[in-house]
Amino acid sequence: VALPSVIARGGQMTVTVDGCPQGGTMTSDAFRTTHLTPVRGANETSKGTATIKQDARPGSHDITVNCSGRRLTRPAAFTVIGGVRGGLGGSSSSGATSTDIAIGGGLVAAAVAG
Repeated sequence: VALPSVIARGGQMTVTVDGCPQGGTMTSDAFRTTHLTPVRGANETSKGTATIKQDARPGSHDITVNCSGRRLTRPAAFTVIGGVRGGLGGSSSSGATSTDIAIGGGLVAAAVAG
């Protein structure tokens, strides 16, 4: 599970993997290879935190996990939206794209629907 599932460039995302008791690694084209470490008290679970690259392409991205000698890819595990860039007042010159607005609208509609 990748949380948050919609994230800005430069943001941090936590990935939790069940069935991975010894830890491992996770990769994506949107972040550097990141280590997964076993979660104490959860026998079969590992987790890691990745920072989304500033130049990550907006849109959906896969995550590939390597643990316990197995490799598993989850397609479209998370979505990158236009990133937060530092600057005057934390402003971003790129603003929201039409894709960002559509994703946000879909999330609001899903939340309202229940």
